[in-house]
Amino acid sequence: MSKKIVLTGGGTAGHCYPNLALVPELEKEGYDITYIGSYEGIEKKLVEDSGIRYYGIASGKLRRYFDLRNFTDPFRVLKGFSQSLHFLRVTSPNVVFSKGGFVSVPVVKAAACLKIPVVIHESDMTPGLANKLSYSSAKRVCCSFKDTLSLIPKDKGVFTGSPIRASLLEGDPGRAKAFVNMRDEGFPFLMVIGGSQGAQNVNEAIRAALPQLTSRYNVIHLCGKGKLDPTLNRYSGYMQYEYISDELKDLYALADVIVSRAGSNAIFEILALKKPSLLIPLSTAGSRGDQILNAKAFETSGYCKVLLEEDMDTSTLLASVNEVYDNRNSYIKAMSGAPENNAVRTICEVIESVL
Repeated sequence: MSKKIVLTGGGTAGHCYPNLALVPELEKEGYDITYIGSYEGIEKKLVEDSGIRYYGIASGKLRRYFDLRNFTDPFRVLKGFSQSLHFLRVTSPNVVFSKGGFVSVPVVKAAACLKIPVVIHESDMTPGLANKLSYSSAKRVCCSFKDTLSLIPKDKGVFTGSPIRASLLEGDPGRAKAFVNMRDEGFPFLMVIGGSQGAQNVNEAIRAALPQLTSRYNVIHLCGKGKLDPTLNRYSGYMQYEYISDELKDLYALADVIVSRAGSNAIFEILALKKPSLLIPLSTAGSRGDQILNAKAFETSGYCKVLLEEDMDTSTLLASVNEVYDNRNSYIKAMSGAPENNAVRTICEVIESVL
């Protein structure tokens, strides 16, 4: 008789990809897998495309600020809780694994009511609100960063790192060169990643520095949906794409240096691939500051260089990119010894331990 597990988490791709990264190992361990997410969140398509059974529930966002929806969303959460109880009774899992996000809270609470053990994963240095609300219902809380252990219940925390999709490690630089079709005369490749929505401030800074950047690098720019600038196609050393999916692993393999935001998924992917990087975290004006803490932790470990958004201009961006490339071997050496690189195996062992 196979073991059964329910995965949950959603609202962003960042709450779904780590779950999907666990799937091959869980299947190898004999688990029958079901996913509970929101009705129409991004996780629904990602999970269904992976061939995993999916149940959608009502969900309400957990906000720390005033919004009229704060008066109606609690009722959606209660409906989601009731639906979660039903789906968990139908699937009868041995364990629930939650990656966080607003949709996960009713699932975790319903599992606790049914006495189904729960394992949570916290990606960022400081815990998000959804996970904080779920701690009391969890047997174990896996953490991407060691420092997070001091912020969660002492008897529950386990340092694991962040799970990475194994497919990302199978890239082919030859395929990537054929895909981008750029100059191949000894120019190193610089890849700029802003996420599926792009990062406008980073886009502007990169584009302002293109004359200098393209004199030394081939620049591959993933700029986000609706953010292409056709006027820049005049640069022979510059290729821009809104978003890349299937070819991303090949572009990663080709890249000599990466410029990226500092979301947890992105930086752990870069770490697993051992790619020298310049991280430009989202400022506190646009976030709770978790990206800054993530990036600083990686910089302290010698994995990357950090450029704060408020310090970014053409001059500082160019100097930082060149510094990372010129010292790339030292970054690669530091990343090669990182203990966080076995996250999938470690998390699966934690899941086994609570059964």
